[in-house]
Amino acid sequence: MNRLDALQGAAAPPQKSLFYRLLDAVFADAAQQPLLGGKQEASVDSTGLEAGGRSAHYAHRTGQKRYQLRGWPKLTLACHNASHPLIHALLSDGPSQDAPMLAPVLRGACRRLGIDRPLADGGYDSESNHAYAREQLGIRSTVIKLNKRGGRRWAKTKYRRQMYKRFPVRKYRQRVQAESAISRFKRNLTSVLRGRSRRTQRIEVHLRVDHE
Repeated sequence: MNRLDALQGAAAPPQKSLFYRLLDAVFADAAQQPLLGGKQEASVDSTGLEAGGRSAHYAHRTGQKRYQLRGWPKLTLACHNASHPLIHALLSDGPSQDAPMLAPVLRGACRRLGIDRPLADGGYDSESNHAYAREQLGIRSTVIKLNKRGGRRWAKTKYRRQMYKRFPVRKYRQRVQAESAISRFKRNLTSVLRGRSRRTQRIEVHLRVDHE
């Protein structure tokens, strides 16, 4: 079983954390008010956070070999495009591929908001992500930028071929809403975590998302 299958098939925890119960309550309240209406659009993106004085994420991005093997906390989130609240957030270990995180983030987001169309960049491109969102979560349309994987031009699978033939460029531009949410998150609450274990870092990230 590959990592994506494991993430998609993982059973829900027996009891939700306080963080997820709070998010559920926020969106349940918003649904009763004219804050969320019509077809919902969300954007998914990820960012590296820091757990020390030196930025391992920045060192990796800039090719500083001495620090390339160091990991960092990686935050993947789904943002409601129209009003910018964070619908769901997951913390994992970076550096890592983005694609396996799309399914669990969308699954969590769909539990509290009826998503009609998620937007994501080419890092999340895979046929299994399209299929899981549409066939398992009941999402009508997925807009994920096609990753041509080393120059292969023609997408051979069903949903990726749709992206190749009729990519909705104007809709995809709204993916910038996730980048805006990440920028706001880091600007207001900084990207440096004080916790050293993943457990304490996860608690800290959840507290920061609550303040957003």
